[in-house]
Amino acid sequence: MANTKSAQKRVRANARRQSRNKMYRSRVKTLVKKAEQTIFAGKPDAEAVRLAMSTLDKAAVKGILHKNNAARRKSRLARKLAADS
Repeated sequence: MANTKSAQKRVRANARRQSRNKMYRSRVKTLVKKAEQTIFAGKPDAEAVRLAMSTLDKAAVKGILHKNNAARRKSRLARKLAADS
């Protein structure tokens, strides 16, 4: 357990950030999954793919995902879209 007042504050701040990051990571996963489902269903929705890529970019800018992680996931999504088209 945190002993100092500043350490206790860090624990509280980290908990807030963790819940915010968890929400954003969940949103990213959901949108990527929806985009992939439209691709694999045979009727790719460009809007769903664009929204998923945009959300990945925003997560990378905020530091929730590493920029290379976001770039890799966008690349995989784009390859799946191109292969299906």
